[in-house]
Amino acid sequence: MSTRTYEIRTFGCQMNVHDSERLAGMLEDAGYVRAESDAADVVVFNTCAVRENADNRLYGTLGHMRPAKDRNPDMQIAVGGCLAQKDRDTIVKRAPWVDVVFGTHNLGSLPTLLERARHNHEAEVEILESLDVFPSTLPARRESAYSGWVSVSVGCNNTCTFCIVPALRGKEKDRRPGEVLAEVQALVSEGVLEVTLLGQNVNAYGVEFGDRFAFGKLLRSCGEIEGLERVRFTSPHPRDFTDDVIEAMAETPNVCPQLHMPLQSGSDRVLKAMRRSYRSERYLNIVRNVREAMPDAAITTDIIVGFPGETEEDFEHTLEVVRQARFSSAFTFQYSKRPGTPAAEMPDQQPKEVVQQRYDRLVALQNEISWEENKKLVGSPVELLVAEGEGRKDAETHRLSGRARDGRLVHFTPAGATDGEIRPGDVVHTTITRAAPHHLVADTDIAGHRRTTAGDHWEEGVRPKTSGVSLGLPSFGTPPQQPADQQGCAC
Repeated sequence: MSTRTYEIRTFGCQMNVHDSERLAGMLEDAGYVRAESDAADVVVFNTCAVRENADNRLYGTLGHMRPAKDRNPDMQIAVGGCLAQKDRDTIVKRAPWVDVVFGTHNLGSLPTLLERARHNHEAEVEILESLDVFPSTLPARRESAYSGWVSVSVGCNNTCTFCIVPALRGKEKDRRPGEVLAEVQALVSEGVLEVTLLGQNVNAYGVEFGDRFAFGKLLRSCGEIEGLERVRFTSPHPRDFTDDVIEAMAETPNVCPQLHMPLQSGSDRVLKAMRRSYRSERYLNIVRNVREAMPDAAITTDIIVGFPGETEEDFEHTLEVVRQARFSSAFTFQYSKRPGTPAAEMPDQQPKEVVQQRYDRLVALQNEISWEENKKLVGSPVELLVAEGEGRKDAETHRLSGRARDGRLVHFTPAGATDGEIRPGDVVHTTITRAAPHHLVADTDIAGHRRTTAGDHWEEGVRPKTSGVSLGLPSFGTPPQQPADQQGCAC
């Protein structure tokens, strides 16, 4: 029998992207190979349920897949992720040509469910109510040669009224520090330079094993891993942001001076209605403390406009917090109902035209602040990790793109002190010459270029593939270097 090919289409957040890396790793361990064209034997949809129109998007896409399925009955379609967890049997009823439906708690079941569906010639639906195995115990095929996600936890213990994630991903489950660090070490051993620690509420890490200082300790331990040049994390909750984390960020050289911390609203009344367990002054105090410890830190946020009951006065409070915080950028969203959340049933849902007008005002203010903050960097030296696919106009401008240590996007001219061709994953040093609201430009000759193993791997088409990391006991410190055939195992 010929080797079967697969394609994974991902919707949603970083959690979904990382879950898709796990799904790819499992399929490849089961003998599938990644499709080089659109005619894959297995198409997997890893879905999101956060936005109001998420289901319409999925079912519309599944509708477009039906002719391909009719032409090739041996093709298999699988649907997983948050929307699958929410809709369950509804997916097969609305799209009976789907072969497999699996939830957020049983990613590891996919290869078995595909095989069972092929054997039984009927759809297989398996939705578990609690975590089957921690996703980190599953293999992963990484998408990037130079940057990797590492989950520290899954699930969330918060009850924000606009969010459906806790209902779909469950209560927070923490990995042990030893296994997190073992996975980071495994990635670094394969040439990865940058790791982002990932959690639905990343700085609440440690709550399950009773150590409220666990996240700060984890950051410091990452600082001991030789070859790990950049550490980031997303997304922290203001409620759990403690001074020891700020100190760990400031005192650990490879932890980047960047913080993405959702605000959601600057109105204390709205924050209370959202069940966000902090108020605007608490949020601003964290921003002040971060800037005091790291004056050059870039702080970004998420903001929801038009939450049910939001008044013009509430919105003005949000604008005032934005003015004081001076975010380098903000992800702004117009509130949309999430079916199954308390906010969807709240009175005083805001008219679309009011929400749009407020949204436009917020975006205009934030763009003005972002541009002003970026202009301050003109003339500054910058270290860039060269990126792939970040600059949409790079082919036209003959520039390359990279991320500064503070996370800002910089388009640069690849001329000057170069050591051969510059590849994604290499590191360059240059100087900022121009600013725009959403990016910086460096149109001077680069001052230095360092070729890296990650760049070599990118050029060769090699991507890291990590084996599953088994459970371990709580411990901190750098894991010992392991033999190549055991990398990824816990300490």
